[in-house]
Amino acid sequence: MSDRASTPASPAPTGASFAAAVYAFAVIMLGTTLPTPLYAIYGEELGFGVTTTTVIFAVYAAGVIAALIGFGRWSDVIGRRKMLIAGAILSAISAVVFLTAGPVWQLLLGRVLSGLSAGIYAGAATTAVIELAPASWRGRAPAVATAANIGGLGLGPLIAGLLAEYAPSPLHTPFVLDLALLILVFIGIWRLPETVDVTPGARLSVQRLSVPADIRGVFVRASIAAFAGFAVMGTFTGVMPSFVTNILGIDDHAFTGFLVFVLFASSAVTQIVVRRMPTEPALIAGCAILILGTGLSILGLVAASTPALLGGAVICGVGQGMSFSKGLASVVAATPAGRKAEVTSTYFVVAYVAISIPIVGQGITAQHWGLRPAGIAFNIGVAVLALIALVLTIVSVRNLARPTR
Repeated sequence: MSDRASTPASPAPTGASFAAAVYAFAVIMLGTTLPTPLYAIYGEELGFGVTTTTVIFAVYAAGVIAALIGFGRWSDVIGRRKMLIAGAILSAISAVVFLTAGPVWQLLLGRVLSGLSAGIYAGAATTAVIELAPASWRGRAPAVATAANIGGLGLGPLIAGLLAEYAPSPLHTPFVLDLALLILVFIGIWRLPETVDVTPGARLSVQRLSVPADIRGVFVRASIAAFAGFAVMGTFTGVMPSFVTNILGIDDHAFTGFLVFVLFASSAVTQIVVRRMPTEPALIAGCAILILGTGLSILGLVAASTPALLGGAVICGVGQGMSFSKGLASVVAATPAGRKAEVTSTYFVVAYVAISIPIVGQGITAQHWGLRPAGIAFNIGVAVLALIALVLTIVSVRNLARPTR
């Protein structure tokens, strides 16, 4: 026990505070994917191609990783509410940067700020939603947090695509709406009860990243699956607008946003539906489904088939949601109690690396080989990674089931 005086956390969470935390989580994540259907418009106006688009998209992951490492433990020290306010401020500044964006460097800055806000909310908001859940919702709170997170990511492209297609000022209206939604976020967060006993003078520290030697086998196969699934999410949010316009020949921002929304919605629903499934069989099934989804996406690229790409989005979303959530569950279950935070953070860092470096590589490849060959090669790579994770998991399950003398 510390001898410092502490500020007691407010007791008795209410339905209103729970709803405010869920709303804030969804809106912040929505803001991170708003630019997705707009990249094609930015490219036309500023004169850049798919490589620059992937770089603009990928720097978001750098912001997320920086926040996970730099601020991942801060909400345990200074309180959830302060970190939620900080994340919302970063999100609002990002929206203003996009609203006034001119040169490419502003787009890059906006994405980094957006990533920082998402990284803060990934930990602080998930925990706040669970802690603020009323007793009747306590068992469902983790699923609600998942729905707010992934559902918000999916709503961003859908809303921005509809506004870009049917509303005036396509590069401004989505961010005006985002700022309006954020006003309600600030009001809700300001009234949230604090769920942490804040100790004045406590030291802030960065989140350590490490994996204990005895769980590295579990971590490797789970993180390979997570890497594959997040790479798919990255290509849908970073490169899919170019696929839709240049390969399918569809110049419809609403359709692009809908296609990305389908992927995230499938992932969110799947993570909620399979939460009670046994971990290892579900992880194997998720990897297999992800392989099937990438195969259908390849067919869509080869045949320029809209139904195939749409089906690929659904199946990839199911596979990603199942493999990621069950991979995380297997890592958490295997990790010693005192080291769960650092191992979980390492797992998330691996996942977010997957939506940065591979996507930029895909953009560079597209510049030299063409968009279609680059997309096919990328999906083959994802399928190979999912297959490796599947095989490693099957081998591990069989080894555990084998009787020992």
